[in-house]
Amino acid sequence: MGIINLARVDDRLIHGQVMTKWTKGFGTNSVYVVDNATAADDFMKDIYVSTNSTGGLSIKVYSATEVAEEWKKNQFGDDKVVIVFKYIKEVQEALDAGLELKSLNIGGVSKKPNTEFVIPTVAIGDEERALLKAIHDSGIDVFFQTVPDSRKVEYNSAIK
Repeated sequence: MGIINLARVDDRLIHGQVMTKWTKGFGTNSVYVVDNATAADDFMKDIYVSTNSTGGLSIKVYSATEVAEEWKKNQFGDDKVVIVFKYIKEVQEALDAGLELKSLNIGGVSKKPNTEFVIPTVAIGDEERALLKAIHDSGIDVFFQTVPDSRKVEYNSAIK
């Protein structure tokens, strides 16, 4: 059975912080990118997957429902995974489809109209607040943290 080392929302998907900070020290051997648009775009999907060799990590791209199907099939096999979701709504979609998470890191959500920062790298609006409340209320530990050595902010402290 595989292990989910980290489930993270970061709208930049794979970048330096994810690859150098969050995948180290947990025996991570795979990064799963979860973004419905990227999963539906063969060209973009190939770009992500072709970066496999750059750090010895396998990179796979899934839609929200596909990642849940992979989980239900064999709990990700032998992979020790960092899952990076582009959007909070895709986390909820994956959970609704059967993915099981114990915790969820919200680390990078860029500022858009009608959103406000809850930590310096995460800006959310009413829709994201409602989704995070539902995820948190389902028993998943939701926390906000940019990198492992930055301050971890628990859901109840960030969402007021």
